[in-house]
Amino acid sequence: MKTTLTAALLLAASLAQAGPLSDALTAYDEGRMKAAARGFTASAARGEALGQFNLAMMHLRRELPRASDAKAWDLLQRAAAQQLAHAENALGEMIEQGRHGAVDKVTACDWFERAAGHGHGDGALATGTCYYLGRGRPQDMANAHRWYLEAAKAGDVGAQYLVASMFETGLGVEADARLARYWYNAAANNGDEAAKAKVKALDAAS
Repeated sequence: MKTTLTAALLLAASLAQAGPLSDALTAYDEGRMKAAARGFTASAARGEALGQFNLAMMHLRRELPRASDAKAWDLLQRAAAQQLAHAENALGEMIEQGRHGAVDKVTACDWFERAAGHGHGDGALATGTCYYLGRGRPQDMANAHRWYLEAAKAGDVGAQYLVASMFETGLGVEADARLARYWYNAAANNGDEAAKAKVKALDAAS
């Protein structure tokens, strides 16, 4: 399963508005970790979800003195209470990776599905996998397809290929050759070599 814990802070940068939080993100991008930490700490103290989230990421990435998963968890909980999808997804990943006690697949999937419901592409991918594998959720191909489709729409190339395959074979959804080709083509355009071969094969068969 794709993990975002190492990249999530940078993803959140695009959500920041001009001002102190943006300055902190600039400091982080420039490698000025102390300045970034001060900015994120001040933002988190003001109750800003992105500040809480980014400070949590610095804890998880061990970029702070006395960094701790426990502090990251607390900050992510506060950001998730404001329905920040990045934070919800990160909580799921912490649980799945055993960074908050014993691995609990059900609770991890709960957080992934919350993130997916708030439009998080990686959360949708993870939720699809929960249903596809029957890991933390009852195996349910219709729900797997539903969430993989959301991840595919968000641009995940692996999800695009999976959705295409499910449309081609009728797994979890009514078979639809047109939609199968559409999603294979989307994955091919994103560099998936297997998808390129599938598009050629479908074209040759038509």
